[in-house]
Amino acid sequence: MADERPRSRGFDPNVPNIARMYDYYLGGKDHYEADRVRAEEAKAADPTLLSTIRANRAFLGRAVRYLAEQGIDQFLDIGTGLPTQQNVHQIAHSVNPDARVVYVDYDEQVVAHARALLARSENVRIVQADLRRPREILDHPDTRALLDLSKPVGLLLVATLHFIPDEDDPPAIMAELRDALAPGSHLALTHASADGIPDVVAKVVEVYKKTSAPGTPRTREQVMELFGDFELLDPGLVWAPLWRPEEPVSLEEAVRIWFYAGVGRKP
Repeated sequence: MADERPRSRGFDPNVPNIARMYDYYLGGKDHYEADRVRAEEAKAADPTLLSTIRANRAFLGRAVRYLAEQGIDQFLDIGTGLPTQQNVHQIAHSVNPDARVVYVDYDEQVVAHARALLARSENVRIVQADLRRPREILDHPDTRALLDLSKPVGLLLVATLHFIPDEDDPPAIMAELRDALAPGSHLALTHASADGIPDVVAKVVEVYKKTSAPGTPRTREQVMELFGDFELLDPGLVWAPLWRPEEPVSLEEAVRIWFYAGVGRKP
C-alpha cells in the first residue's frame, strides 16, 4: 500500500479543505474564503449537492440512533470531520448516556478543534490517525483506553472512503478494520457513486481535484465489497435517503442523492 502522504498536512487557509467545505455545506462557521469558493463551485456543478450532504448527515443520525437502541454502547467514528450539530456522541448519549465514542481524523485542524469543543464531554476521545494505517487507529492508546474491542463496536465511515484512492486499496483497509471487531459489531458507511447521475458526479469530482482530498466515486458492487462478510441489514445498500427513512421518499428523489448507504453486522 502506498504510504507517501506526510503525517500532517498542516494548516493552510488558502488550500480548500474538505472538512471545512463540509462544515460550510452544513451551515457551520469553521471555514475560510478558499473553502467557500470551492464549495460554491461544487454546488454550481450539482445544484442538489446540499440535499446530498444533508441526506448523508441524516443517515448518520438514523444509523447511530438505531445501533444505540440495539445495545451498541461504543462507537469508532473514522473521518469524523469538524464537530457540528448532532454529533455521534450526542445522538448516542440521547439513547445511552454511558455510550463511549472515539472520533478519528487525519486533519490536524479537525483534531485540534474537536479537542477544544469536546474537552468536557464524558466518554469521548478524539484521535489523530490515518485511515490508511488501520493499526494506528486500533492500537492508539486513546482508542484502547475507551473502547473494548473484544465487545461489539459500531464502526462508522460516513462520507470518508471515497477520499481513499484505489492505489491505497480500500478493501484491504476495511478488511483489517472488520477483522479487529468482535462478533455483533456493526459497520455503517456511506460512499459517493456515479451510478445514478454520472455526468453530475463527474463535474463535482473535477472540483474536488482542487481541494485537500480528491474523491473517487465507486460502483455499488465496489461499495458492497467494503462490507466483506458482514450481513447487510434491511433495506441493504441503498441511496442514503432510502435507508430506514423517517418519512416516505421516492426512488426518483433518492437517486439524485448520489451517496450509497448501508449498515452491516458481523456474524
